[in-house]
Amino acid sequence: MGLLDTIFKSLGLGAGAGAGAGAGAGAGALGGGEAIAVISQLINSQPGGLGGLISSFEHGGLGEIATSWVSTGSNLPISADQLEAILGSGPVGDLAGKLGVDPKAAAGTLAQILPQVIDQLTPHGQVPEGGLGDALSGLLGKIKA
Repeated sequence: MGLLDTIFKSLGLGAGAGAGAGAGAGAGALGGGEAIAVISQLINSQPGGLGGLISSFEHGGLGEIATSWVSTGSNLPISADQLEAILGSGPVGDLAGKLGVDPKAAAGTLAQILPQVIDQLTPHGQVPEGGLGDALSGLLGKIKA
């Protein structure tokens, strides 16, 4: 079982997982690959993709947090409120609709998952220059393993 598969299952997002309580409630219908697709859409909807998302955190005063996710060290946590302040209510609301939860629950789930996803997308401590296509393919392969 891959790292992200474990993360998604612990949050109630794994394939076949039932809807859990708290942040993962109602998200049980999403498998790991589907959750990656939803997060990929979120990242790609940001101007500049992953690099633009990291820049948004820097401009919002949370650059140290986002940089920790890209770097090879440990990931700093982010709260749902901090994440929602950076992303805005539109993207969080869209994610909530896809997960079938309220926006606060979606922000909480995303606050738990996004650091690990970005960490996995940047294994060498750098944002991929060629976009997320190859990185996401590799990540999906880890989930299926």
